[in-house]
Amino acid sequence: MTVDQISLDFFRNYVHGEARFHPGVNVIAGENAQGKTNLLEAVAYLSSASSHRARYDRELIRHGVDSAFVKAELTSRGRKMVLEADLHRGTRRRLRSNGVGLKTAGELSGILNTVLFCPEDLYLIREGAEARRRFLDGCICQLRPRYARALAEYKRLYQHKTRILKDGEQHPSLLDALDDFSLRMAQCGAVIVHYRAHFVKRLSEAAPPIHADCSGGRERLGLRYDTVSAVTDPEAPPRELLPQLLAHQEAHREAELRAKSCLSGPHKDELAVEINGECAKAYASQGQTRTAALALKLAARDIFRQETGEWPVLLLDDVLSELDLRRQEFVLNRITSGQVFITCCEEEKLTRLRDGKAFRVTDGTLAEMCLKT
Repeated sequence: MTVDQISLDFFRNYVHGEARFHPGVNVIAGENAQGKTNLLEAVAYLSSASSHRARYDRELIRHGVDSAFVKAELTSRGRKMVLEADLHRGTRRRLRSNGVGLKTAGELSGILNTVLFCPEDLYLIREGAEARRRFLDGCICQLRPRYARALAEYKRLYQHKTRILKDGEQHPSLLDALDDFSLRMAQCGAVIVHYRAHFVKRLSEAAPPIHADCSGGRERLGLRYDTVSAVTDPEAPPRELLPQLLAHQEAHREAELRAKSCLSGPHKDELAVEINGECAKAYASQGQTRTAALALKLAARDIFRQETGEWPVLLLDDVLSELDLRRQEFVLNRITSGQVFITCCEEEKLTRLRDGKAFRVTDGTLAEMCLKT
């Protein structure tokens, strides 16, 4: 799976940019705030129609204009593909695959898979549960269209139910719709819990060996999926999870009315990480948390390969400069196949990469240059 060419118009700080990439290593060099991360963000956006840095699509549009456009030519599962995204202020985005409009972001699933590793991810273990849920969602949405649809619908229902709970005291008639929203959230939530549980199971098999390699065998990584307490087996089919989620919602109905917020559901889920049996979030050192984060990201890459038969596109956004030399070497030594994009401020740090292409980004302008060897 490779991104062969990309074209950007008014995306972030790009007025227009286009480049043809190498199927192996692509180094994106430049000073800070020139557009390196924006380029990787555009690639990642086409895999899931979401950004790791923006809550709303309008944030991706260059200041002072009303629309942006991203187009990429890909090779995916032996086929040539073209993905396009039209972004507009005030109206819905338009996504196309080979010229055919897509109704939902879930239809992107399986076309372009990416694994993004950025400096913020080094703190994935230390942050709150939302960061780890975001990691899970970003991975599963690319592999399972049904999950992507259920997650999008759950988020929409969550917003509506929250408004009902907040405004129900002043407008009691709104509460008539509460049970319907709770039912639909539980239906979507059952799908979400099911897929998350199965993905965490695969992570718990793939990540510990990677972590052991990186730590020299000195540390043991453990992963656990924590969801709604009423769920007895999160890996069970959604039809078996639904009554358990509904029972948990009913038990929390009065508490939700008092709190005026949604207290029950997979929006509270946690990916618990342990190192040598201790909670990593509370007790792990900085080096241990970085090693655990590396293991999660590289394990996700391996799972994508197992699932699709192809390596996902690996996006390393200035992450090497945040790692010590031992961890830099560990990451680079695992990049033996597949396409990778690496951003850096000083391209000479990557002289050990002997093959590929290099680009310099200056104020949103891309220029190919010689890769130093």
